[in-house]
Amino acid sequence: MGGLPILTLIVFSPLIGALALLLVPGHNHRAVRWVALAAALASLGFSLALLGYDPAGAEFQFREDLPWIEAFGMRYTLGVDGLSAVLVLLTTLLSVVAMFYSWDPIKTRVKEYYVTLLLLMVGMLGVFVSLDLFLFYVFWEISLIPMYLVIGIWGGPRRVYATVKFVIYTLVGSLLMLVAILAVAIAQAGAGNPFTFSYEVLRQFAYTDAIQAFGFIAFFLAFAIKVPMWPLHTWLPDAHVEAPTAGSILLAGVLLKLGGYG
Repeated sequence: MGGLPILTLIVFSPLIGALALLLVPGHNHRAVRWVALAAALASLGFSLALLGYDPAGAEFQFREDLPWIEAFGMRYTLGVDGLSAVLVLLTTLLSVVAMFYSWDPIKTRVKEYYVTLLLLMVGMLGVFVSLDLFLFYVFWEISLIPMYLVIGIWGGPRRVYATVKFVIYTLVGSLLMLVAILAVAIAQAGAGNPFTFSYEVLRQFAYTDAIQAFGFIAFFLAFAIKVPMWPLHTWLPDAHVEAPTAGSILLAGVLLKLGGYG
């Protein structure tokens, strides 16, 4: 697979599947399920290339770097280290499992359900491979919306309460993360450097004690909500109880790990 944009293929195979589902009649549940499963399996297949990660090589491998919104220092930069490579493999594998577990239990809005699961895959995978902090944030947000829909539409009797609680907590965490990302990027640019959201550049900059303290607290709270850590954990029991089986698989198996990874 040398020369192929492996990470892009891993992340966006589910998106291609979601777009393909728009062409499938909603009443043809069998076709919907097979198209969704094929997209998830394609992502899993591409992710097997990450088994070629060389621990003795560069820190970030399978790199891709393309211009994005250059006026604001944003680039489409992807790469994996040893940890994120494992998490990508875990995400693609559990997503396929979630597709199988949804085969019979999901009877209503089947097409919309599988589109939502595929978009959830895109968000989760994007978080693990992003090396641009703003791109990381975009994928982080993408991962939240589908989970909200999975719980809110296909969840249990108290799904509305669970989704409202989930949204409140996650929106607070997202806002804290966005402020922290902007703070470190502006601080770095304020020292006369080119404005950038590159993780590799920003982590090497010598920040003032105030920026370090603020950034640590904001990032810590954002990720602590997602893990979740006490006392910011109260949204999780309701979300787990009310989510359908596939939602619980991805919530426990992958989504909570976004916070630990961050």
